[in-house]
Amino acid sequence: MADLWDDEDRYWRENYSSRPYAGGTTYDLVRPGYRYGYESAQRYRGRSWADVETDLERDWDNYQHRGTSTWQQIKAAARDAWDRVTGRG
Repeated sequence: MADLWDDEDRYWRENYSSRPYAGGTTYDLVRPGYRYGYESAQRYRGRSWADVETDLERDWDNYQHRGTSTWQQIKAAARDAWDRVTGRG
């Protein structure tokens, strides 16, 4: 999964600045959200964002790659990555 994340990481690094939530943020701030959304979409395969959003928010503080970002700072990025993985974006 690490190699696949590397591909996603490159995609988001090149494209995040065009996203509506990116204004005034750096890629390093939102990067953990992309990874969390990417990994979560695979872990919760077949479930909707609405079904798991509360779980994702609850578990964010324990996510090993979260850095210093808060859930509110990365929620939109996580959703963006989720939608990309699930084909809804």
